[in-house]
Amino acid sequence: MSPQPPPQWGSVPERPPDRRRGWFGRHRLLTVLLVAVAGVVVLGVLGSLGGKGSVAPPPAATATAKAVTDSGRMPGVGEAVRDGKFEFTVTRLQAGVGNVGGEYGQDAQGQFFLVHMTVKNIGDKAQTFDGSDQELIDRNGSKYSADTAAGIYLDGSESFLEQINPGNVVDGVVVFDVPKGADPVRIELHDSMFSGGTTVDLTTRR
Repeated sequence: MSPQPPPQWGSVPERPPDRRRGWFGRHRLLTVLLVAVAGVVVLGVLGSLGGKGSVAPPPAATATAKAVTDSGRMPGVGEAVRDGKFEFTVTRLQAGVGNVGGEYGQDAQGQFFLVHMTVKNIGDKAQTFDGSDQELIDRNGSKYSADTAAGIYLDGSESFLEQINPGNVVDGVVVFDVPKGADPVRIELHDSMFSGGTTVDLTTRR
């Protein structure tokens, strides 16, 4: 057998892998990372249990489109309600309207349901009132968006991007196109599309 050449100066002979060690021993960095991740998961679980084995209380409920009076009932037609920078008062309802704007106006797919209301800016800056931010609800729970195009044909609707300065009041009419036979019972009123809203019972008058 011919002798093997001596290793070059400064080189280290290659060491065969130690197969006696397991996977975790050969991958120490991955093992440390796995242990750290497992620790974070455990701490998160313990934190969600409040540290005492009891489930942590749920977060506070977000604002919903509901309002109740001091007596615990929902406000009705003729009562002022507030959402954000607006104070709303539903004053009158018109059901079964087939056309708005006359000959050059718009016909309803089903029937127009008109909600008359006053809108007052109770804030300190101008705010835009828009009928499209309002929502009508019938007795079956179906929700209807406003027909802003029909509202434009209605003289004096004042419900399409109507800017109201602080302290000012407008008399608006929001138009909804609902099926014939629908029975609207509530309306959700919003000072903007992002607000929590407030609800008025359309079946009662105060």
